[in-house]
Amino acid sequence: MWTCKNLWKKLAPLARSSSTLCRQNARGVLFNNERRLPLVPQAHMSSGTPGSGGDNNLYYLLVGATCVGGGFYAYRTIKGDKERYQERINEIASRPNKVVPEQPITEAPGEQAAETPQEIAPVTEDAPVETPEVTPIVEEVSPEVVAVEQEDPPTTPEAEIALESVVEPAPEESVGTPDADPVVKSARSVSEEAVEQPSAPALIEPSVEPSPVEVTEEPPAPVVKSEPTPVAGSLPAETAEPQTTTETESAAEPATVAPAEVPAPTPVEFPSHAPYLLIGGGTASFAAARSIRARDPGARVLIITDEPDLPYMRPPLSKELWFSDDPSVVDTLRFKQWNGKERSIYFQPPSFYVSPQDLEKVENGGVAVLTGKKVVHMDVRGNKVTLSDDTEISYDKCLIATGGIPRNLQVIERAGEEVTKRTTLFRKVEDFKALDKVSRDTKSITIIGGGFLGSELACALGRRCKLTADSDLEVIQMFPEKGNMGKVLPEYLSNWTTAKVKSEGVAVITEALVKAVSFKDGKVEIKLKDGRVVKTDHIVAAVGLEPSVELAKSAGLEVDSDFGGFRVNAELQARSNIWVAGDAACFYDIRLGRRRVEHHDHAVVSGRLAGENMTGANKPYWHQSMFWSDLGPDVGYEAIGIVDSSLPTVGVFAKATAKDTPKAATEKSGTGIRSESETEGTANSPVASSTPEPPPVPEQKDNYGKGVIFYLRDKVVVGIILWNVFNRMPVARKIIKDGEEHADLNEVAKLFNIHDD
Repeated sequence: MWTCKNLWKKLAPLARSSSTLCRQNARGVLFNNERRLPLVPQAHMSSGTPGSGGDNNLYYLLVGATCVGGGFYAYRTIKGDKERYQERINEIASRPNKVVPEQPITEAPGEQAAETPQEIAPVTEDAPVETPEVTPIVEEVSPEVVAVEQEDPPTTPEAEIALESVVEPAPEESVGTPDADPVVKSARSVSEEAVEQPSAPALIEPSVEPSPVEVTEEPPAPVVKSEPTPVAGSLPAETAEPQTTTETESAAEPATVAPAEVPAPTPVEFPSHAPYLLIGGGTASFAAARSIRARDPGARVLIITDEPDLPYMRPPLSKELWFSDDPSVVDTLRFKQWNGKERSIYFQPPSFYVSPQDLEKVENGGVAVLTGKKVVHMDVRGNKVTLSDDTEISYDKCLIATGGIPRNLQVIERAGEEVTKRTTLFRKVEDFKALDKVSRDTKSITIIGGGFLGSELACALGRRCKLTADSDLEVIQMFPEKGNMGKVLPEYLSNWTTAKVKSEGVAVITEALVKAVSFKDGKVEIKLKDGRVVKTDHIVAAVGLEPSVELAKSAGLEVDSDFGGFRVNAELQARSNIWVAGDAACFYDIRLGRRRVEHHDHAVVSGRLAGENMTGANKPYWHQSMFWSDLGPDVGYEAIGIVDSSLPTVGVFAKATAKDTPKAATEKSGTGIRSESETEGTANSPVASSTPEPPPVPEQKDNYGKGVIFYLRDKVVVGIILWNVFNRMPVARKIIKDGEEHADLNEVAKLFNIHDD
């Protein structure tokens, strides 16, 4: 009908113009016997002479043909619709009739005696052939069975009774009932016949309800369709009579519910929904969880981590743990801080957390940690994540704190399995345990990398060798820069640091570019571009961190092309209900521009702020995070802002005293993790002198006891390193936050009290 209506809309203008033309021409012929060209419409439908008689005939023919064709098309369309509608009605009306022939069969089984000898044989012959197709046929017929169930609801109680009897006694009594099914074989599949056969003897007294029995028995089949094929296929082999093969398979179908229920009894290890879901088990996640619970005491927080450990702090893995004199430190993971106090690397003991299976049950909520699980997919629109075992967990609000993955050198990755087995990418607790074992069992270890991690590990291993009398371990450190931490420290201070590392018993190889790595004669051979060759037993690759952004693709999150990591706004939010914190967050610094920071203090502060914003705080991230590094208990430094050796620097140094060491600083403050005190201190902006002075020339290396190094960009301080100066970070943070140009940095350095005894 819609087609006819559209066709008429297109042909109506043509019909109206043709009829108007005909009236005008007829009037002219009758009264004047001439043509009236001015009255003829300018738009003609033919190419002939305007107003000619041939045009009128052609118009009549076209209009007539159009009307006849449209009418015929409309007639056929309406007739076809009626026929299809009637066929559908007949089909629907005939569905219940497929079950009706079974009623006289069950009520008067004696009448089928004459037909039984003729039809039993086909059933026994066809049953083995059609047996493998039992499950597919059941899937096709199930919609009709559901329709029957809806039309005959009163038969449900009898159906339930029959179902209970079918599960166990049906295989024993089904031998004598094959004659009830061949009659309706043409209307139903063999699988349905098999289900009907045990239902008749199970009711003892024949009734009209066998068809509802089929309805109630059919639905379980799709539930167990992943396993019933092998199970049902094995059951006929156990039966002795081939003519009952189909019956035993049908009786086994309800029994296959037991294998399908095998996964169900497994204990639930985690909830299916978490109001607060934190991906990652590091410092940022724990800080966020603690912040969420502080603002929402009844919050239920679930932390998912791919590591087997509870949340812990990473800095001691390359610092204090190596200086412990406890032989069981690898197992206890407890260490003495520089202030002499002992603590564990774990933020909280296991008793602090709620078990994942009880998270939804506890009255006042809590924090649960799901260890050994990795999130591989995020459905942002559906607010759910998928784990590596295909388990789905929904959430209300989610934090991504996946941290980073240690980088490796391509020459090591291409070197083969033997080299890979002898290479450590230091990041986790298991890496610390593995390297500790290697340091006790091998003769030499080579650390590639001159940054924070490489220098800390080199000093730690070198000092262990010096303090252990029977140790003959050789520690080698190589890097492409001219000195340790050459990308961070000014050249003069980098050279001083290199000398300090060498004094710990480390063989330092500077300006070393690795060309190839191979395994020969039981040793790992490292070839440098300048021709030097280093043979070692084990390699530690400390060449940086790659932010873990595997979830960006599935979640549709933006990754920064310059710094890496998830791009977030000022509130650390990547998308609605999704926040990012820690090493994986690329945030915008109002003073220093867009950045990504890989330090403990940033993980603490960004995680805490993200947790607050997840509970509705809507606070911007303005904090200038700091980081610190210790080259043993005697030399340490703290830094904030952009510290890049390519920037111009100004250093102001003073003579150090016994209290100017990391050990003395922690003894005085009572804290071992210096980044945990990020209180914004009160510091007055220094007053610039009226006459600018040239930057001071660095003093001799023997006097680099303590000092302050300023990093400048456009004459503005953008980074500060406090060298053996501790507990002054609020002052440095205030200077960078002000963003002012200072004419005399010597006056600014006085704010750090470096000249006080």
